[in-house]
Amino acid sequence: MSEAEPFFGLSPVHVLMSVVGASVFVAYLLPRFAFMRAASSSALLMILGMVTFAFVPGMPEALDPTVSPRIWEITSEVAVIVVLFATGLRIDNVSSWRRWSPTFRLLLIAMPLTIGVLAFLGWALAGMTVAGAVMLGAVLSPTDPVLAGDVQVGPPLEGREHPVRFTLTAEAGLNDGLAFPFVYLGLIIAAQGADPSQWLAEWVLRDLLYRITVGAAVGALVGWLLGRSLFSTWGSRAIEKSGPGVLALGAVLLCYGVVELAEGYGFIGAFTAGLMCRRVQQKHQFHKRLHAFSEAVEHALTAILLVLLGSILPSLWPVLDWRHSLIGFSLLLVIRPLIGWLALLGTGMTSGDRLIVGFFGVRGIGSVYYVGFATGHMEFVNEAQLWALVAFTIFASAIIHGGTSFLVDRHASILTADDEARDA
Repeated sequence: MSEAEPFFGLSPVHVLMSVVGASVFVAYLLPRFAFMRAASSSALLMILGMVTFAFVPGMPEALDPTVSPRIWEITSEVAVIVVLFATGLRIDNVSSWRRWSPTFRLLLIAMPLTIGVLAFLGWALAGMTVAGAVMLGAVLSPTDPVLAGDVQVGPPLEGREHPVRFTLTAEAGLNDGLAFPFVYLGLIIAAQGADPSQWLAEWVLRDLLYRITVGAAVGALVGWLLGRSLFSTWGSRAIEKSGPGVLALGAVLLCYGVVELAEGYGFIGAFTAGLMCRRVQQKHQFHKRLHAFSEAVEHALTAILLVLLGSILPSLWPVLDWRHSLIGFSLLLVIRPLIGWLALLGTGMTSGDRLIVGFFGVRGIGSVYYVGFATGHMEFVNEAQLWALVAFTIFASAIIHGGTSFLVDRHASILTADDEARDA
């Protein structure tokens, strides 16, 4: 063995594997050991990623998203489509318009208003270009189905879905896809300018109407066909002998791929596919197995992404200043809570319910995908600012919402107890 290759030489790849594995293990074990909520793991994973990449000898350099956005895009894309399919599967009751009314208000009122306010702040306060400001609003507008698991409905067949949990779940399942038209709008403005006469009609017809409709319709059709296949006589015999893993992953990839090939929004398709697959045979126990596998894949991919996201924070800090911090904290503590609360007026929800739903607008992996997609397709003047603000907002959301998710449990428990007492 040559002197240049010591016996105990450190392979950066193996150091990376060891450190990421240890970070995931500690982040998921420590909160439970200390009797904290599991949602606290999100912030802890990012902190461990930041610390280990900075101080552990032999670690490779953090993967700069401004240089390699495609890797971030693909990894987060897989994580999001898996969790969206699982989110559709876990909803037990979709029976009434009244149940969906708060969700549609959040999607049709709160989300566009949030995008507009964020875009204005990005342009007026942070000095972004119009395209960069629109992109900022688009990538930070959707709530996240991945990191918000603790405030959403439980696994399939658990029942007793509180309206607050149902609204947060359905909103997170749909608004990841509904942010896409505004991401495309940012790309269009960057390429063609801010004059709407050049692109407005095409954007409305293609990116807003056609792609949303195709995403929902094709996703629902694929989900229905999957359900009919799985729960037919021959399909039931097959799933008795097979594990859910290959089926769940295959269903997700099939649905997402077909919808994207039809030029629809695959995120919407993945959610509606899970929702429709569940409706075919609502009480079948196999839904639990499909959901359990999807959830395991989701947790694994998300944990790795959060460690890597934490690793890039130190390199992005220099880009941030008080204006970016103000925008991030304003979104989490003022803009989303206030707009969400106002949008839910007239839905029949109590003021407390509206306050909880408005506050828990968790930001996460979906925003990583969108900024990766956008910066991978076009170079933005404000690219570094976008990445820095997204990473900072996700970190702040993980701390704020992870540390307060117990409020949803407490709120739902109080209202459930009141309902039971009233019924008695």
